[in-house]
Amino acid sequence: MHLAYPAVLAVLLFCTGLYGVLARRNAILVLMSVELMLNAVNLNLVAFDVWLRDTLHGGQALTLFTIAIAAAEIGIGLAIVLAVYRNRGTSDIDRLRDTAEGPGPDPAEPEDPAAPAQKAEAAA
Repeated sequence: MHLAYPAVLAVLLFCTGLYGVLARRNAILVLMSVELMLNAVNLNLVAFDVWLRDTLHGGQALTLFTIAIAAAEIGIGLAIVLAVYRNRGTSDIDRLRDTAEGPGPDPAEPEDPAAPAQKAEAAA
């Protein structure tokens, strides 16, 4: 078997996944793109394992571990995306950058150290 064929396919898969991670805004599509990248790595592991004729089949064993880790990652990732979608109503990554509930303090405005004491006097 020529090593070039699975290596080129793995590069195409990885580049497609990388484009999906960098260009997509939907969190589910980003997770699918990460899965494409992991599958490209798995393809390389198996191809090099066959090409080197490893007697322990280390590449195939690492591929099984990678598949198990990817399944756990996608399960947790989808649970997080579903919870965020239920709370926010969107899975758009650009809209999810601000995770705070309120606007919070303005970072451009410096805090006055005497402000809490002034508020306490005003309340009394």
